[in-house]
Amino acid sequence: MPKPSSISEKPHRSNTSEESCAQRPHQIVIVGGGIAGLEIASNLPKRTGRTSIAVTLIDREPAYVWKPMLHTIAAGTSDVSQQETSYVAQARNRRFVFEPGELKGIDRQGRKVYLSPTEIAGRRVLPERAIDYDTLILAIGSAANDFGTPGVREHCLMIDSRSQAMNFNREVMARILETVTARNTLNIAVVGGGATGVELAAELIQLADVSAYYGAAGLRDQINVTLIESGPNLLGAFPDRVAIAARGRLEELGVTVLTGARVVAAEADCFRLADGRQVSAELKVWAAGVKGADACAKFEGLELTRNNQIVVTPTLQTTVDSRIFAVGDCSSLPVGDAGKPLPPAAQVAHQQASHLIRHLPRWLRGKELPTFTFRDFGSIVSLGGYGAYGSLGQFGLFTGGFLRGRVAQLGHILLYRSYQSQLHGFWRGGLIWLADMINSRVRPRIRIPD
Repeated sequence: MPKPSSISEKPHRSNTSEESCAQRPHQIVIVGGGIAGLEIASNLPKRTGRTSIAVTLIDREPAYVWKPMLHTIAAGTSDVSQQETSYVAQARNRRFVFEPGELKGIDRQGRKVYLSPTEIAGRRVLPERAIDYDTLILAIGSAANDFGTPGVREHCLMIDSRSQAMNFNREVMARILETVTARNTLNIAVVGGGATGVELAAELIQLADVSAYYGAAGLRDQINVTLIESGPNLLGAFPDRVAIAARGRLEELGVTVLTGARVVAAEADCFRLADGRQVSAELKVWAAGVKGADACAKFEGLELTRNNQIVVTPTLQTTVDSRIFAVGDCSSLPVGDAGKPLPPAAQVAHQQASHLIRHLPRWLRGKELPTFTFRDFGSIVSLGGYGAYGSLGQFGLFTGGFLRGRVAQLGHILLYRSYQSQLHGFWRGGLIWLADMINSRVRPRIRIPD
């Protein structure tokens, strides 16, 4: 593993370039405005002290939604307009520059990132561009892994991003209207028994229950939700007690849970399983597996894993270029004697962001970076209004403790509000929480189609 390095290393530029760099702020470019990227962009400028920097955040979306909330946007049990953070507004409030666009490639020798042209409604509004950097932070997240399964890309929806969640919501709302009008049955199948799949299945049941309040009486009996998992249990990354409790609750709600069921093909009206069974589904969701975002394949020269994630050192720098960092789901950091990488989880992304926010300013002044240490605070899976289950992890008091009911739901809420506080500050974050509480009382409990 390369030795941790500081900014004082000899750079790969000419003397003329170095002289011009000395006359301008140090250019920090962050690609990806997710949990880690947006937190770094929002907090790094105020932490640099005497160091002169300019922070630029690049993302193809106009706004950010906390990834663990995407399934609620997809199901329509949360309104995206109330949950999203506008990048332009956040940049104004937190003193960074937002550059809309999708990463096309990186020139490591010239220290430039290239962005593809940006189109809106089929019209090109921004040309292909190049942005200079002195330090590059890659935080482009992850995507569901279809493992090359035939038909997935053609017939399945995914909810890895704000746009995908909104697209799924439009589709499910249209399908529900058709179902109510025709008085037939809507079969929905979700592949992937991780947190996203489990939480989405529960939210879809809640959508049906709440819809009855707005006139769709009997909708619960017209919707069949099936959750398909190839492994022996749901929530494979969680303790067995959490997985068993979550499965039991889903089945009580009427969700059909299939474990040990490997999907070998997706077709227009069904999933085909390895044992020959077919699972009928007019609406199909793929939430199985995790891989690095497709953009990772464009990073020529960087070390990647088989799952398309960027291999980093314990200082979160890439193994081949100390001026490029990778954090969050797009990175792979082997830890422990077995060298097992950290999981692609929100708490990992948050802790890595906090690490860079704390230590990058010293690195820019020529100090060495300390190694990153992950602390497992546990994890929680929320089944919407039907309960929550979680564990306390392997750090602190009550190691491995089991949470359920209101305590677990409160923990899930506090995780979200804590992240909002990291982005907006304590008082502004508190006002956002208050506004959400008011909206929950005066606005519809589900998204009503226009």
